[in-house]
Amino acid sequence: MKKDYFILAIKSLKHRGVRSWLTLIGIFIGVLAVVSLIGLGDGLKSAVTAQFGIGATNVITAQAGGITVGPPGSGVSIPLTTKDMNAIEKAYNVEQVLRRNIRSFKMIYNKKMIVAYGTNIEGGEKRKLLYEYMESSAEYGRLLKDGDSNRVVLGYNFYVDKAGLDKKIETGDRIELNGKTFNVVGIMDKKGSFIFDNIILMEDEEMKNLLNYGEVVDTIIVKVKDSSQMQRTKEEIEKILRKSRNVKEGEEDFVVSTPESSLKTINSVLSGVQAFIVIIALISVFVGAIGIVNTMTTSVMERRKEIGIMKAVGAKNSQIFYQFLIESGLLGMVGGMFGVLFGTLISFFGTMAIGNYIGSSVNVTINWILIILVLIASFLIGAISGISPAMKAARQNPVEVLRG
Repeated sequence: MKKDYFILAIKSLKHRGVRSWLTLIGIFIGVLAVVSLIGLGDGLKSAVTAQFGIGATNVITAQAGGITVGPPGSGVSIPLTTKDMNAIEKAYNVEQVLRRNIRSFKMIYNKKMIVAYGTNIEGGEKRKLLYEYMESSAEYGRLLKDGDSNRVVLGYNFYVDKAGLDKKIETGDRIELNGKTFNVVGIMDKKGSFIFDNIILMEDEEMKNLLNYGEVVDTIIVKVKDSSQMQRTKEEIEKILRKSRNVKEGEEDFVVSTPESSLKTINSVLSGVQAFIVIIALISVFVGAIGIVNTMTTSVMERRKEIGIMKAVGAKNSQIFYQFLIESGLLGMVGGMFGVLFGTLISFFGTMAIGNYIGSSVNVTINWILIILVLIASFLIGAISGISPAMKAARQNPVEVLRG
């Protein structure tokens, strides 16, 4: 019996006029906005996450606070130093500590000069940790190793996008950094990160001598022994740095963070913005629902004689009610289907565009659960909007209708 209601409703919708189909615009726009914005928001989160370029999850980072001019941790008024590093090495659950400096170079290649950023690579086991942290591997050539002198490894963009230069750089080429010549021994694989795809890797001592930053440390990377004790270790490091830098609790001039906490904060902000925009988009759905109420009410008035005939041949009030209820539900679902289709296309290609724009590798996915939920919601919105007109149709007096 319920199957017949759907068949009758579909046949009725096929004969609807343009005015009736225009009521779908509200539902269509609302669903399109909801689906596309949620999809684009998820894509933006993935793109931002990829920009961090953090592979190891068992690390804690410490940076000096204050106003930063340049890369994180550099250009602050009171930077971290190797003294702070040595103090952290004694902390609970700490396995290894290494320094990381990211500094700018005047780079010349093929008679063209650009400003490029480089990072230091310490030797021994610390080299292994930094490569793990950066998820480094060579696409061409090799990575730096102990004993390398006057050698560098470049990020992927120097090879494929030229990174602002007129000519791509390959292994075996020579570049000039702050007046000193270096041989390129490797090109890192693509990370999808603006930071690491445009970075220069250089031996620690060589970079320190070239830039003369002495004992200053931009970022301290701490590898923990037990990743389940990250929070306790983070608190211990904060306590040590307060003592080392002679600051009171609540007046810290440094920031200690884990990859999870950093990403959680950013995703929280993005989720808030995403939720606000979706709420605005739901206004269109509400407007569409009002349109369905209006259309179904008009439909009841136009089909009074049809309703009277149905009742005269034995149709029950409940049967009339369900027919109009399902008809309005299908009306909402059709608008939802078109909204889902175009919203998915917008989020799919929009996410790809975001990734390409910021130079990040983003896996574009289709949220099937969201699509199914939106289609069900569209049907329910249409059905709920049609309750009042359906009840009005069910209460029609067949004698009065046929007489009129």
